[in-house]
Amino acid sequence: MPDQSVTLRYAERFLDGFLTTAWICGVSICAAVALGLALFLVRRLPFAPARWFYDGYVGLLRGTPFLIQVFLLYYGGPGLGIRLSATTTALIGLSVYGSAYFAEIFRAGFEAVPRGQVEAARMLGFDRGQILRNVELPQMAALILPPSVNQCIILIKESAVLSVITVPELTTVATRVVSETFNFAEPYLLLALLYWLLVEATARGGRWLERAAGRHLTTTKGLTP
Repeated sequence: MPDQSVTLRYAERFLDGFLTTAWICGVSICAAVALGLALFLVRRLPFAPARWFYDGYVGLLRGTPFLIQVFLLYYGGPGLGIRLSATTTALIGLSVYGSAYFAEIFRAGFEAVPRGQVEAARMLGFDRGQILRNVELPQMAALILPPSVNQCIILIKESAVLSVITVPELTTVATRVVSETFNFAEPYLLLALLYWLLVEATARGGRWLERAAGRHLTTTKGLTP
C-alpha cells in the first residue's frame, strides 16, 4: 500500500527541486539562445575557417549524447585541470548543448527570409548591420518561434540528466525520496506532474509569443519592401 503522506512530507524538497530546475533551465536557455545567435553570425563571416568552426561545433554537439557531454565536463574536467561545481557544470553543459540546436534554428530562419527583401534593402542603401536589424531579424523572429519553443521543451526534459552529477534538481530530489521511503509510485508521479507543469507553462508562453509576433507582422506587412 503506497504511503500517501510522501507528497506532504517531502513537499518542501520537491518545491526546492522545482525551483532549481526552473532557474537552471531559464538561465541556460537564455545563454543557449545568445550563444546560438553568436555562432550563426560567425558562420555568416566571409571566411572559410569560420564556417569550418561552425560545422565542427554544431556537428560535435549534436552528434554526441548530452549525458556523455555532462560526464566529460564534470568527471573528465579535473583530468584537464578544469574543476567545476555541479551547478556550474549544469549551466555550462545545457547552454553549450542547446546553442548548437539554436544556431541551426537561426540558420534555417534566416535562410527562409525572401532574398528579394534583402536585395531591395541593399539597393535602398542599407548596410549589412541595418539589413540584419531591420529586415532579417524581424522577418525570421516569427519563423523560428515554434522550433525554438520545442527546443526549450527538449532542454527542460534533458535537465533530468543532471541528476547523475547530483545537481539538486527535480529528478535528484525524487530519487532521494524513493531511496528513503521505498515508495516508487508517488514520488515519480509527482515528478512527472511537476515536469509537465514546467513544460506546459513554456508551451503556453510560446503560443502567446507566436500570436504576438503574428499580430506584429500583420500590422507591419504593408511597410515591408
